[in-house]
Amino acid sequence: MDRIQNLNRAETFSYINPWIRYFLFFFSLLFWVFSLLIVMIGVYAKVQKATDTVRDTFLIDPAVVLIAVGVVMFFITFCGCVGALRDNIRLLRAFSFSLTLVFLTQLSIAVLGFFYSDQTRHAVGKFVKKAIVHYRDDLDLQNLMDYIQKEFKCCGWNDYTDWSWNLYFNCTEGNPSTERCAVPFSCCTPIPGEAVINTMCGFGVQAQNSLEADRSIYPVGCADRAVVWIESHLLLVGALTLGLALPQIAGIVLSQILITQIQDEISAVL
Repeated sequence: MDRIQNLNRAETFSYINPWIRYFLFFFSLLFWVFSLLIVMIGVYAKVQKATDTVRDTFLIDPAVVLIAVGVVMFFITFCGCVGALRDNIRLLRAFSFSLTLVFLTQLSIAVLGFFYSDQTRHAVGKFVKKAIVHYRDDLDLQNLMDYIQKEFKCCGWNDYTDWSWNLYFNCTEGNPSTERCAVPFSCCTPIPGEAVINTMCGFGVQAQNSLEADRSIYPVGCADRAVVWIESHLLLVGALTLGLALPQIAGIVLSQILITQIQDEISAVL
């Protein structure tokens, strides 16, 4: 009787921990659904606007960025879902390798950005310059720039005169635009009790010096404001960084543990 029980116990024994398998499955499934949602939002935003003719904005188009991030997440988490559910070592290895690559890429960018702050500032400045140049061409870029300037209480990248990069706001004498020498309304300091936003509050501001402009707009550039914000919110930045890194590390560790258990199971059978 004991011998039969031992044989039955040996037949039912498995090296694969079901808790790890199903945790990794639901973990990947959650981010897989999230990636689908990101792709759907990106596709919807891209379809809703008619900016296909503006090729220069393609790489900085928020809708394209959402689609690209969503597609990458979709394939990575798909490997994790199916690999964990079907005990597929190849898919689990692809999942682990992809997550490791993404994690190391993010870590490299963070380290390089810290040690080469001037080059990082220059690279981000080129992105912002493109966003300013195409401010009126892409509604998503326009909303993004307005949001940044409102939240950080800034105007332009270096200062408010950066808006001369834009064709409509350019402050040269030959510019026939009605918005010549203006800045977007998102640069303007809010007036207490103002019920309706004055979208013309920034007209003619670029022709003023910083002391005069300070009366109606935020004259400081977003580059300096971003540095000040990061320095004053180090705890929040650290928490966001940790929150981004932990799921990736957890996915890498769990997939490696499951791969080892599957290999032990195969070895036991053979």
